[in-house]
Amino acid sequence: MHTRIKNEKETGKVNEFQEAAQQSKAWPFEEARRILKRLPNGKPDGSPILFETGYGPSGLPHIGTFNEVLRTTMVRRAFETLTGGAIPTRLVAFSDDMDGLRKVPDNIPNPDMLTEDLHKPLTQVRDPFGKYESFAHHNNAMLRAFLDRFGFDYEFVSSTEQYTSGAFDDALRNLLRNYQAVMDIMLPTLGKERQATYSPVLPISAKSGHVLQVAVEVLDADSGMIAFEDAGERVEHCILSGGAKLQWKADWAMRWVALDVDYEMYGKDLTESGVQSGRIAKALGGRKPEGLIYEMFLDEKGEKISKSKGNGLTLEQWLDYGSEESLAFYIYREPKSAKQLHIGVIPRAVDEYLQMRGTYPDQDADKKLGNPVHHLHAARGEAVPAAVLPVTYGLLLNLVGVMGADASKGQIWAYLGNYTDGASAQDYPELDKLIDNAMAYNRDFVAPTLNRRKPLGGEVAALQQLDAQLAVLSDDASAEDIQTIVYTIGKEGGFENLRDWFKALYETLLGSSAGPRMGSFIKLYGIENSRRLIAEALQ
Repeated sequence: MHTRIKNEKETGKVNEFQEAAQQSKAWPFEEARRILKRLPNGKPDGSPILFETGYGPSGLPHIGTFNEVLRTTMVRRAFETLTGGAIPTRLVAFSDDMDGLRKVPDNIPNPDMLTEDLHKPLTQVRDPFGKYESFAHHNNAMLRAFLDRFGFDYEFVSSTEQYTSGAFDDALRNLLRNYQAVMDIMLPTLGKERQATYSPVLPISAKSGHVLQVAVEVLDADSGMIAFEDAGERVEHCILSGGAKLQWKADWAMRWVALDVDYEMYGKDLTESGVQSGRIAKALGGRKPEGLIYEMFLDEKGEKISKSKGNGLTLEQWLDYGSEESLAFYIYREPKSAKQLHIGVIPRAVDEYLQMRGTYPDQDADKKLGNPVHHLHAARGEAVPAAVLPVTYGLLLNLVGVMGADASKGQIWAYLGNYTDGASAQDYPELDKLIDNAMAYNRDFVAPTLNRRKPLGGEVAALQQLDAQLAVLSDDASAEDIQTIVYTIGKEGGFENLRDWFKALYETLLGSSAGPRMGSFIKLYGIENSRRLIAEALQ
């Protein structure tokens, strides 16, 4: 049993959550209840419920890749809560690394090298980074490193190892015995030209090493022998122990049956493929697993993220500018709604995570199970942290922005120490990491485009009034006192609405169209420093 589940069961917390989980509308529990309905007493042989995720290492892993492991783990943990940990589970992260390389990604070095290796299995394509034995090994290592960093409990399984070791041999024989049934499912979904060459079996050419897409004749299912044409020559070939792989829809179905997968989610773009693979699984004597069909992540232009285009965020990019927890928080929300995934969403995700974490301790069990932070920390096998940070990430970004790209981390901590008595990196290690994120975000995205406009019309008088009132304010004035002054000036200053006043403050003082509570910012940055910003704006 997972350590966290075990510990909570001993203290009675699982029982509290288990009762609430029966009715929870949080999507991981809705998914978990579907699995439990299918297998109310677990598997007949007592083996673990198998959760699977699939990943194609044909390009650098991006956050969409990480998404499936995280969300599936959330469902797995919800299932364990629902059952009180009485039914064992396991998670397999499966890499389709025996696929042939069909296209050279746009975001890798040495593309000519990969062009030479087109159509070879990904584990036979040379690593353009020169670090691993193949391109697939490089990408697999990147994904595993992040999964390990996040603390996932999973088993990594390589398609190449499964095929070449003979682990899939019985499943391949089974497919050959049901070859025509699989063809009858697939051929109506193809155009006439593709029908002429289609086969669910893709032999690996002994001549070129390529994964071939050719018509195949089954000679003997038990021995795995097939015949096909390779470079104008009829070849008899054994598909067992790495001699071939399956077309991905047939491969997907074969894997469900061979591994006895109970749950696997996938993107909306694979809906029809899931239907066909489910039919193939039935023809092979198995059944399609339960699973959520989720909407796709989009880039900032609203286009689907693609590994070959490299238009998605990498895991490393998010972690340069935001926390691991904020990434998990962003992924959790509304899996059936399409969401843009780009650098600009990170600051808000960080603050929304921290806000939801702050509400968690005082919530009842049912509310806790509906709080995203419960699921993301359960996925890591840990309790929700109780620490509360003295500033928001947005406020931190504004502080770093006005201090400039040359500001040191020590100087930033000095401001924070004045804002919160004695605040230090030792007391707030999480905030210390966020300072690094904020400095990187400011350096790469804020400072290069920073543009503080001049105040216009009535904004001049309002800023002058703000400066005058700050001038007579004591240094120990609270953020709320300062906010009241800012609010009153805006309310009485002739603005059509307060939003116009706050927007003017953000654009003239911070160089941004949005920003923090100005009372909190002025308290953090200091009254004299804030008056200096106003003076610069009024020049």
